Amino acid sequence: MRVVVVGAGAVGARAGRQLLAMERLEDLVVVDPDVERRDAVVASLGPPARAESGELGAMLEGIDVVLLAAGVPHAPFAEEALRAGASVVSTSDAVADVEALLALDDAARSAGRTVVAGAGFSPGLTCALAAFGARSFEHVDEVHVAKTGTGGPACARQHHRALQGPAREWQSGGWRQRSGGSGRELAWFPDPLRAVDCYRAALADPLLLVPAFPGVRRVTARMGASRRDRLTSAVPMLRKPHPEGGLGAVRVELLGTQGPSGTNRVLGAVDRPSVAAGAVAALAVRWAAEGRFTRTGAGGLASLAEPSPFLATLAERGVKVAVFEGGHQRSEVTSAS
Repeated sequence: MRVVVVGAGAVGARAGRQLLAMERLEDLVVVDPDVERRDAVVASLGPPARAESGELGAMLEGIDVVLLAAGVPHAPFAEEALRAGASVVSTSDAVADVEALLALDDAARSAGRTVVAGAGFSPGLTCALAAFGARSFEHVDEVHVAKTGTGGPACARQHHRALQGPAREWQSGGWRQRSGGSGRELAWFPDPLRAVDCYRAALADPLLLVPAFPGVRRVTARMGASRRDRLTSAVPMLRKPHPEGGLGAVRVELLGTQGPSGTNRVLGAVDRPSVAAGAVAALAVRWAAEGRFTRTGAGGLASLAEPSPFLATLAERGVKVAVFEGGHQRSEVTSAS
């Protein structure tokens, strides 16, 4: 397996480390405009990781997969990779970027390659959780995603921008636009984070989940935010983001039918967002290289991956999934299987 990683930040570096732990990795090329950071990451990874600079197209010969973990936009890099015969995995959670990546579906199918959009913590792990939870239903009527926490500086900046909206929600067969920072809901995450106020924001999860659940009636996404986050979202960030955030969490609630009655299921995970995102992205790279996705073309993990083996492998790499049992406010958490 020969891989190019574009972006040596918190997610790209951790994805590179996860890739080195996989079998049959022959070459790992790391690209980043910050030469000092790139070289430090390559030195920490060791062989077969190596640094490259210059145009992406010049280093794509013989490459199986390009992992895009740099700042947006990702779509131009994805197009270049497809022309060179490589599959693409993108960690971007920006709405415009995910839309542009999904628009490459025809090009990816024609090339016999895969473009995985939103292969991070949320979207990414949330998509796999939704697909896993859907196995309990005859039909999924609603999917509601919530997340809290940020990874590296790029993630923190995107979090800041997302609260400005507009947020997109799927309702009764069409898209509805809502104001970012509205729609406060108290979301319950696994311990130790538990209850967090979450709000509408410009989040990409619905764009990836709606195609995965034909006939779904409603899909929403919210993220945790403080009062200060909401008040300052309309102005540039006042402080430089931390190199890496602390603990974060995701939660996915599905409502649907099972037999004659309606039911719901809630799944979640707690981890440092950059750590979990790196593991999800690296596993997506491996599956793309091995042709393990259910089809070629562009999509999210809910549309492309069989959720059980994907989540089982993530669990082996330390990313644990939980199922909420009991009431929303006094829920116990057990490992998903």
